[in-house]
Amino acid sequence: MAAELRIGRILGDRRTGGGERMLALVLCLYVAVVTIWPLGQLLLTAFRPGPEGELLGTLRDTLAARATGRAFWNTLSLSLISVAISTGLGVALALAVGLLKMPLRATLSFLILMPLVIPSQTLALSWIELMGAQSPILRPLGLAPSPGAGNPMYSRAGIALVMGIEHMPLVFIAVRAALRGLPADLVEAARIAAIPPRRILARVILPLTYPSALAGALLAFTAAVGNFGIPALLGIPGRVPMLTTLIYQRLNGFGPSVAGQVAVLALILTLMAVAALLLRSAAMRRLRVPVETGRPFHPTRPAPLWAQGLIWAVVLMIAILPLAALVMTSFVPAIGVPFSLDIASFEQYRRVLANAAVVRGFQNSLVLSALAAAICLIVALPLAYLATRRPSPAMAALDLAAEAPWVVPGTVVALAMILAFLPPLPLIGMSLYGTGAIILIAYLARFLPLVLRPVAAAAAAGDPAQDEAARIAGIGLFRRLARIFAPSVAPAALAGAVLILMTAMNELTLSALLWSSGRETIGVMVFSLQYEGNSTAAAAVSVLSTLLLIGLCALAEALLGRRAAAALPWRA
Repeated sequence: MAAELRIGRILGDRRTGGGERMLALVLCLYVAVVTIWPLGQLLLTAFRPGPEGELLGTLRDTLAARATGRAFWNTLSLSLISVAISTGLGVALALAVGLLKMPLRATLSFLILMPLVIPSQTLALSWIELMGAQSPILRPLGLAPSPGAGNPMYSRAGIALVMGIEHMPLVFIAVRAALRGLPADLVEAARIAAIPPRRILARVILPLTYPSALAGALLAFTAAVGNFGIPALLGIPGRVPMLTTLIYQRLNGFGPSVAGQVAVLALILTLMAVAALLLRSAAMRRLRVPVETGRPFHPTRPAPLWAQGLIWAVVLMIAILPLAALVMTSFVPAIGVPFSLDIASFEQYRRVLANAAVVRGFQNSLVLSALAAAICLIVALPLAYLATRRPSPAMAALDLAAEAPWVVPGTVVALAMILAFLPPLPLIGMSLYGTGAIILIAYLARFLPLVLRPVAAAAAAGDPAQDEAARIAGIGLFRRLARIFAPSVAPAALAGAVLILMTAMNELTLSALLWSSGRETIGVMVFSLQYEGNSTAAAAVSVLSTLLLIGLCALAEALLGRRAAAALPWRA
């Protein structure tokens, strides 16, 4: 009896009914299977004895290896350089969009956020085509490298630049949100006091954005540490190893026999990411500036034409020119043929659409991402309900565990899935490795927070009175979930599901380690074609996947409505 009471307290409070406790147990089992067990296997493998039985031998040997040290310092240094680029660009563009009055600001914001929507492998490939010797944009201007000189993007500087551009929107979103909360009274008081605009910017506005800028920079560092697509397409050909690519190359070359070594590498990645997130949390608590809420600031003075021209030039350079080079390359009939209108054709598109593996990649990505979005939505609704309406120690722990696969780098999650599901599963005696199921489970673990966080936030902001009244009236748990709770959080839930669909559609980090013949995804096909040297076909697949992604964005805007679509990232 005492044991039952203790379990009851863990799973809820005195209002928690038997059905809610049973649902909590089911959710605990789900999170344990898709998250806790795989990550636990990773930790056990990293700390297992060495080949001669010495304690922590695998950990010691891997840390002492020269390749580990080189990959670690490359990862750390290039991530820091990329963060400097992300912070400089993100803060400058956020200040420009937030403080200057100019036409087409919404279009400008969308273009600035494009690197966040476009997959990393597509972004890397577009810069390869822009800066290469056969660049369809730089070559006619005489600015492309000479043939045989090599592509400058296959270098440390190229990796840092493209990662910095990709993660720049994270800083932009953070600073833009801070500027939206800027009280107009502060700025107007400074203007009345005849303080010059530069001093207003330096003494009033910038100090209020420092915490948000630092938070965005640390988030960009976390993303850079776990980035795989850019280091894979730029670093492997350029012989610049990073921890994510070292894990891929070790597993690709030696298979499960090096599981202990790559588990240690994954643990290093995890510690780097978690340290950045903990620092971000501490910085937000200590540096946050309390400001009285009031009328938000809106720019009233038109920006000078030279400033507008400079802003648009920067945005076009980082968002449009690389994609334009990628599109033009996709119209070239063969590798090495310079682009011209006379030879441009849809031949590459015809070839890739006739390629069974490419078609299968699109089909697999659509099915897997749709299933992941639907299942995560189904799991997030009761999990958010119990976490907000029936808080308990079990729900708090479950919420934290569900967040873990999004916090750690994707390569770590993929490796954890291999370690957990490579051996035959109990009862069924079957391994999931090499099947579509292991990719789906990885998606379920990785992307659940994308829908759970907005649903939980919407539930926390809602009024629980209706649910309490229905419970007192004897209405069952599942009817309350379907009739009361789900409609109240529907906009946030649908926006989160769409975000999962788009994120999983062109994902590469997980599937690069988990795919097998017949289970290709779009990201894997782009990477494989480029790795084989067929850059024109890779460009065509990337353009098709980008068009599909833009189509999904437009469909989401049309179907979700203004309230739900406001939660989508490009609406920041």
